[in-house]
Amino acid sequence: MKKAYLGIDIGSISTKGVIIDEDNRFLAECYLWTEGNPTEATKKVLHSLEKQFDGETYRIVSSGTTGSARKLVGSMIGAQVVKNEITAHAVGTTTLHPDVRTILEIGGQDSKIICVENGVAVDYAMNTLCAAGTGAFLSSQAHRLGVEVEEFGEIALKAKKAAPIAARCTVFAESDLVHKL
Repeated sequence: MKKAYLGIDIGSISTKGVIIDEDNRFLAECYLWTEGNPTEATKKVLHSLEKQFDGETYRIVSSGTTGSARKLVGSMIGAQVVKNEITAHAVGTTTLHPDVRTILEIGGQDSKIICVENGVAVDYAMNTLCAAGTGAFLSSQAHRLGVEVEEFGEIALKAKKAAPIAARCTVFAESDLVHKL
């Protein structure tokens, strides 16, 4: 039997799961909303992964968790590796792109910049003042604008000029957006 590895990222907004082989090829994947219930979201992710997974060819030999509920879910599934998302981002990104030096991560409740040297996270910073620029804020604004959040990048690249929006507070940023509509 070939070896496979299970990874779950349990965030405040979404839960992601993947099973990969020894060459980092995806064998199964799932992405869904956490909906405030990381335990139930994990069960749904595992069920989805199981339906996609070829258990006759592969055997899961190790599992790991990351994200805001990493310890809870790590305990639930008997994970061998439980890592914070800064470490997980650095290892995952540099495994696929060894020359990366900077990682920007927009999570559901915070945003981070991670500085990497030789595949190791050497420094990071995260927003501490407000939820502006987080996934939850961006998602709610996408809904307000009637577009998918995944379209934001493409739309932004077409802009002739930047819209003045308060950058430090979601209340002010949201107020700016409402007045622009």
